[in-house]
Amino acid sequence: MKQLIGEGNFTIHRFHLQAQETLVFEGGKEGHKIYRIPAIINLPSGDLLAFAEGRVNGSDDYGDVNLVLKRSKDQGATWSPLELLVDYDSLQAGNPAPVVDMFDPEYPAGVVYLFYNTGNNHEYDIRMNRGVREIWMMKSLDLGATWQKPINITSQTHLPNNPSFNPDYVSTEDWRHYANTPGHAFQFREGRFKGRIYIPANHSQGPPQEGFLDYNAHGFYSDDHGKTFKRSKSVTIPGSNESIAAPLSGDRMIMSIRNQSGNIRSRILAYSSDGGASWDESYFEENLPDPVCQASILKIGTANGKTILAHSNPSDTEYRNNLTIKISYDEGKSWSKSILVDANELAKKRSWTAYSDLVPLQDPSQIGILYERDNYSEIVFKKINWTE
Repeated sequence: MKQLIGEGNFTIHRFHLQAQETLVFEGGKEGHKIYRIPAIINLPSGDLLAFAEGRVNGSDDYGDVNLVLKRSKDQGATWSPLELLVDYDSLQAGNPAPVVDMFDPEYPAGVVYLFYNTGNNHEYDIRMNRGVREIWMMKSLDLGATWQKPINITSQTHLPNNPSFNPDYVSTEDWRHYANTPGHAFQFREGRFKGRIYIPANHSQGPPQEGFLDYNAHGFYSDDHGKTFKRSKSVTIPGSNESIAAPLSGDRMIMSIRNQSGNIRSRILAYSSDGGASWDESYFEENLPDPVCQASILKIGTANGKTILAHSNPSDTEYRNNLTIKISYDEGKSWSKSILVDANELAKKRSWTAYSDLVPLQDPSQIGILYERDNYSEIVFKKINWTE
């Protein structure tokens, strides 16, 4: 059913689609009470890898949290049993950010990277400098069948000031809380920055501020296949938090960012013309309403020399509900098509749909979406035909 509705000062087409769904992670099964924070990538083989946090004891962001993986060999129709990737005993390992490097001359079949965070205290305590978040990288040379030992890259990607934890952590920038993007990272595949691996992220700086104004989004990247990393400049809007990004035409990049302050219930968009090292502009996009949640963004094609983007988030200013994919044919300057993925009018405060991640599929008319549903009790996968 197609319905014409007004949003802001323009008209969009909203489509309600029936799409096949598959349950990927279910709370209370395979060793974890809750699964959260989905991320998904496609492989050169056509397989899909779905990552998540496996929270052993419940919904708390901090505690016994593992990183888990499932594989689909049939474009999301069925999924393998759960594989435990990272387990730090009673401490957390979270925010999985996977990406495939297709330009390493030593490994032409592709290298899968997984970036993630560890932490030794709750988020607020770390904002008070009573703990540290660290950044880790692990990689697979056989498309996720086996994984190498994780490498700590905190000193290259973070600016903590906590020498009691590590004598090397003595930055005057005083970054405290830190998180990779929830969702996939990406690689530039053409142009001046071809081969660059880019991981969106966020941090808090200094003591906590009212309205979460101590938060800022940023990113880090590698131009030498994960050997070294550089940090980007911070997005200039205070309160900018969880971020995810996609490449654009002409060596440019777009980042979609959560407004943690919540004073404006919409996504923040930031644009870069130097591969995500700095930002040309950032602003609130009123046509991407958001209830203070995570989102995903993905390049899905080109038309008339411009990148076609898909963006997913709970398109609601109050509740984590109404998960919607919006399509932009002009690199994020307008969002002319809207596809309602999942909603529940009775859910309201139960967070019917929350975090999501988008992935390209072998059929270019389709994209996949992996998302949290029904008060975080399950993570499901759907195929969406975005061209209808």
